Order: sequence, then structure tokens, then C-alpha cells
Amino acid sequence: MKGLVIALQFLTRLPMPRVHADEHDFARSMRWFPAAGLVIGALLAAAAVFGFLVDSWTAALCALLLWVWVTGGLHLDGLSDLADARGAAHKDRAHFLAVMADPHVGNFGVTAIVLQLFTKLVLLHGVIETGSLVAPIFIPFAARIGPLVWTLWLPPLHAGLGARFATGIAPRHLLLWALPLGASALAVPVLLAAPALILLWGWWLKRCVGGVSGDCHGAGIELVETGLLAALLIAHHL
Repeated sequence: MKGLVIALQFLTRLPMPRVHADEHDFARSMRWFPAAGLVIGALLAAAAVFGFLVDSWTAALCALLLWVWVTGGLHLDGLSDLADARGAAHKDRAHFLAVMADPHVGNFGVTAIVLQLFTKLVLLHGVIETGSLVAPIFIPFAARIGPLVWTLWLPPLHAGLGARFATGIAPRHLLLWALPLGASALAVPVLLAAPALILLWGWWLKRCVGGVSGDCHGAGIELVETGLLAALLIAHHL
């Protein structure tokens, strides 16, 4: 359970007991990212149920605010950094990496965050309007399988967060999470879209970025979550 505590400490703002962890413990905590996603998903569903006492827009807003708060905007920061780097230096690798490492947020980053939040709000409202308050529980879980795939598939862009995680993951960890993902898909069939979205993001990173970093993981989690919300809504209307 130590790995789960470390994963929750890293991925959320939830109060956790203090544990002693070295570099290897931190790297191995990635194995627990999907479990942390289940915790996040349960909290999102609770926030949506609470907001639904007023109306569906309030439910969507409560869920989105909780989503941003509980993750501390960690993945939005990755999406912002990647958008800035691609927008400002998409042809110069050295400049690209320098912009990624810059803590300041530029125009591309702000635009990406605003669009992502509006998109999630609208999609959450649409999903809640369908009467589905349970399905979103599994979305953060499925999206956080992505970093395991991207870590195993892609080389690290630099000696940063992504490189540190690479030492703690093996194919067997991915296979272990494939089982609960398949079981979850029995209740929410749209989750079968998660592997395709995860692979699509990995393909884009390989083709356009050349590797993976902590920011790329965060951006991927955000985009896979949005893609799954959209898939839920589309599936309902087909």
C-alpha cells in the first residue's frame, strides 16, 4: 500500500499519512496511478451527485471544480507546457525542451487550459444529463493507465520526471491493470475506447515530440479523460 499512498500524494491534494520514500519507491508508485484514478473518480461522482440537487449544470460545475482541486491542476500544467512548447518551438528541439521547462505560462498554454476546462464542463453536463453519474468514476482510472503504456513505449525526453518513472514499470504491471479495465468495461462499454485513445496519444508523441516527459503524461491524461467523456456522450446518442 506504500506505493498507493505515494501515488495519491503525487497525483492529488488529499491528506495522506507521511511515509519514507526514496527514488525507487517514487518510481514504483506509477504502478498505482490507475488506483489513484479510481479514488479521484469516486470523488467526482460524489461532487456531481451533490450538485445535482440543484440542476445538471451545477452538478457538472461541482464535478469539474473537484476535478481541478483534487489534482491540484497537475495535469493541466502539463497540457499548458506542452501547448506552449509546440506553439513556440515546434521545429527546434532544443528550444522546444527549453520552453517545456519554463515555469511561465504563455498564450498557447492559457488557451489550452481554458479550452480544456470549457470542454470538460460541457461534456460533463452532457453526460450528467443522460442520467449517468456512475460512468465518470471509471474515467480517471482508465486515463491513468496511459502513463504506464507511454513509459514502456517511448524514450524519455530528458532526465526528468518521465525518466525517473521508467525504472519502476514493467509490462506485467500494465497487464495487471488491463484486467480491471476489462471488467469495468462490462458496466461501462465505452471504456473500451481507452486503449485506442492511449495508443493514439502515444503515437502522436512518438511522431511529433520524439519521446515522453512528465508534462506529456499530464497532457495525455487530460486528453484521454476528455476523449472518454466525449465517447460516453456520443455512445448515448447513437
